[in-house]
This record gives sequence, C-alpha cells and structure tokens, in this order.
Amino acid sequence: MRGEFQRDYDRIVFSSAFRRLQNKTQVMPMPESDFVHTRLTHSLEASVVGRSLGRIVGKSILERNPQLTIEKHIQEADFGDIVAAACLAHDIGNPPFGHSGEDAISAYFESEAAQPFMQNLTEAQRKDLQSFEGNAAGFRVLTYTYPEHCNLSGGLSLTYTTLATFTKYPKESLPVIKQTKNTSEKKYGFFQTEKDWFNTIATELGLLRKGDGETVFYHRHPLAFLVEAADDICYRIIDFEDGLKLGLVPHEKGIALLKQILNDDPNRVSTIKFYDWREEIGYLRARIIGKLIDECSAVFLSNEDALLAGTFDTPLINLLDCKPVLDEIKMLSIENIYRNKPVLEIEAAGFEVLAGLLDACMKAVFLPESKRHRKLSDLIPTHYINLPDGVTDYERIIHITDFVTSLTDQAAINLFRKIKGIELPRMY
Repeated sequence: MRGEFQRDYDRIVFSSAFRRLQNKTQVMPMPESDFVHTRLTHSLEASVVGRSLGRIVGKSILERNPQLTIEKHIQEADFGDIVAAACLAHDIGNPPFGHSGEDAISAYFESEAAQPFMQNLTEAQRKDLQSFEGNAAGFRVLTYTYPEHCNLSGGLSLTYTTLATFTKYPKESLPVIKQTKNTSEKKYGFFQTEKDWFNTIATELGLLRKGDGETVFYHRHPLAFLVEAADDICYRIIDFEDGLKLGLVPHEKGIALLKQILNDDPNRVSTIKFYDWREEIGYLRARIIGKLIDECSAVFLSNEDALLAGTFDTPLINLLDCKPVLDEIKMLSIENIYRNKPVLEIEAAGFEVLAGLLDACMKAVFLPESKRHRKLSDLIPTHYINLPDGVTDYERIIHITDFVTSLTDQAAINLFRKIKGIELPRMY
C-alpha cells in the first residue's frame, strides 16, 4: 500500500535525528512561547508545501507524458511524496543554534586550538570543517550507519531519488566558486566521507556533471528546486508571522505587506470580518502560501526544458512578480527578528558553547592519556568514538562533529555547563 517514496517519508519521521529538531532553533533560540516555530514544525510545514508543489508539477508532467504512467507506473502522488520527504529532512543536519551554530563550528576549526588535530588532513577535508555546512551534515545523517550500530550501510536506506532531491548543493566543498550567480553552487552538499555515496547516486540517476572528472560536482536534480521553493515560502512567510505575533514587527505594517503579496482586486468585498489581528494574519498567511505554491509551480513548469538541460539555476521564488515585497519582508525579518537583541545574545553564547564542546571532545579523542580527558570521553556516546582500526584523523573529527551537531540547543548548553563545572548534575 505504501510507495517507496512514502517509505522514505516515514523513515525520516521515525528517526531520532528528526525528533531532535523539536528543540532546535528556527526563529527564536529556545523560545518561551509555544506558538513560535522550531525546526521540527518548520520542517513539517515545508513538507506540506513541498507535497503540493510536487503534485502540481507531477500532474502536469504526466498529462503531457502519459507513457510514464503506463510504462513506468509513475503516479502524480510520487512527485509529491519525493518532494515532501526531501523537505521533511532538509534541516535534519542543522547543529544547535541554527545557522549561527554552523558559523561557530567553522570558527572553531579555523582557530589555533583545533590546528594540532588537523595536521594530517587534506585541503578538501579542512575545507569541510572550516566551512561547516548543515546540508552536508544532513546528507550524512540520511546515508551513514555507525559501525557500532549495524553492519548494514546506507543510513536510513532512502531512495536515490529522495536523496538527490534533498541535495540542494550537489558539490563538494572545493572548489569554492566565488560570486557565483548559480544558487546550487553557493554551498556544498556532502562531506568527503560521503563523496563516493553522492557520486554513485548522481551517476545512477543520470545527473548532469559539471567540471572535471576528479571533482564531484553536478547540476541539481530538478525536483530539488521545489524543495528550495518550499523552504523559501515557509521561512519568508511563517517566520515573519512569528515575528508579528511576538511583537517584533508592528502588525499594521506586517498586514499591509502581506496584503500586497495577495494583490487583491480593490473591488473584491470580503465577507470575513476579523476582530483579532492575529487571526487575520493567519488567514492572510494561508492564502499567500496557496498563491506562492501555484506561482512557483508555474515557474518550474515554464522552465522545465532548461531545468532538464542544466541551464536553469536560480530560486523559483526569485522569478515571482511579488519578489520585491518578499524581499522587503526578508529585510524586515533580518532587522527586527533575526537580529533582535535576545537572539544575538543567545547566538553569541552559542559560539562559546559549541567551541567549548568541540574542544573538549577533540581532546578527549586525540589526547586520551590525560585523566581529565578520559572522563570527558566517558560522556560521549560510544558509537561516536569507538571506531574500527585504521580510520583517519578526519573521520574521527567528523564523528565528533556528528555528536555535537546532534545535540539540541538546551542539551548543548546543559552539557557545556556540566563539563565546565558551572552546574553540577543532580544525583537524585
């Protein structure tokens, strides 16, 4: 009764990495309000938007290519299930404190404290760590099995199609393409540890290759553009809604901007009367998401040939008529929400927390002769440090970052307090 792509979705839902997203930052770090979105609720909403985008696109493609249903048994729902599964997992590799956490990890590996442990690394391996990328960490979560857990490789055993659709940046960390206009080249999508895995996936699916034969560098799977669009729609609109309801943006100004996106006929008379501005924002948000889904689907389908040829490489949302209003919303969100003082204070603290945890874990693994460091190693789950003989220093470091990035915001803070002696654990 379940298709393979539905199985992908279900496996992600039941994974521990997905469950931990409930306590990872989306808009506000460690929000006190139950209303504010976490990475978990954001991912669920993005998957709903992604399913609609996929089904609209799939319906159009199958109407024009009925042989795909007859010969390949491809259904409209398959498109929706692929995009929904990839959207569900799109933030699964994010460290504590969101994008600030990525910066904190990168900064640690650029610091002098980390250099003694990185002497045997290649240039590409160093780049993975010094430009740490949550997308690459996510690909690893989905595809890597810890040796201590099981002898079956492949992580969650997802389909190649879902994994390729998940990968918004189908390249390794080097080369860095400065000032590129191509959205898929601005970051990277997998570590050196998963380089061969992605190469196999891309080859099997026939993704179009870029660059020379030595670098793993491809054009995106076309459906990855729908994953990006779903994420863009949700964080632009729903993060803004959070900011409005938290009072970080004046609601009169916010409502006016949201109405501009809808661009309703001035003669249109609504029968709905709102007595609470919060409910009106929810109504506008719902209509806007529906509008953006239809418009992004239309942009995708109008550029289908270019997508298949690898000549289209820009976010779908950038080609919408309402892009200027969306940009204004983005700037307001940056100024009033993401750069709000409490957010900045917690993110600054997060730098200290993640650097402190990484440094302690690195010493525990690479300097085990110290009694202090042996105590720290006992606090790290064994599957992150008990590795087969012959693993490289790079692989050991990647396992350490796996542990730190797996922590929720609060778990990272609690562990940091304990190992620094700021707070002692309760015995009973």
